[in-house]
Amino acid sequence: MEHPHIPLDQLRAEVAECRRCPLCDGRTQTVFGTGDPNARVLIVGEAPGKNEDLQGEPFVGAAGKYLSELLAIAGLTREEVFIANVLKCRPPSNRDPRPEEIQACTPFLREQTRTINPEFIVTLGNFSTKFILKTDVGITRLHGTLQQAGRFKVFPIFHPAAALYDGKKREALENDFATLGELLGTRPASN
Repeated sequence: MEHPHIPLDQLRAEVAECRRCPLCDGRTQTVFGTGDPNARVLIVGEAPGKNEDLQGEPFVGAAGKYLSELLAIAGLTREEVFIANVLKCRPPSNRDPRPEEIQACTPFLREQTRTINPEFIVTLGNFSTKFILKTDVGITRLHGTLQQAGRFKVFPIFHPAAALYDGKKREALENDFATLGELLGTRPASN
C-alpha cells in the first residue's frame, strides 16, 4: 500500500530541521526548492551554491539566470516548473556531494517527487542524473536522450553551470532545452 503524500509545506519544515549529516553545521539555511507544486516538470540539480545558501532558493546565481533563459527556449517559465536539488544544504566550497550526504538527503527529494508527481524529471548534471536513473553512465553520454525511471520520463541535460565554464556545452544545453519543449508540446517542433 502506498503511503500518503507529505504536503510540500510539511516536507519543507522537515528539511529545515534536518540534522542527518554534517552539512547542516555549515549552512545558512536549507534550500528546499521552489515552483509550481503541481508542475509537469521537476528540475533536479546537484546542491545549493553560495547564493542559494544565502537566499534559500535554488538556482539564483549566474547558473540560475542562465537556467531561466534555457527554460524560455523550452517555452517554460520558472513559475511553471518545480526546481529542487539532490542535496538541500551547501557542501563546503561547493565541493561535490559525498555518497553519505546523498544517502541522507535523497529521501526528501523522493518525497518531493512523489508529492509533485511530475510527468518529466529533468536532471541537470551527473549527480542528479546518476541518482534518478540509478546508473553509472555519465551525463555526456546521456544528455538529450529521453529515459524512463519508474513512471517518470527523465530527460538528462548538462548542468547550466557547465556552460558558464565550457562554452562548447552551451549549444548542447540550448538544443536539449529546445527538445524538451518539443517533448512537452510547449515549443513548436523545429523544421
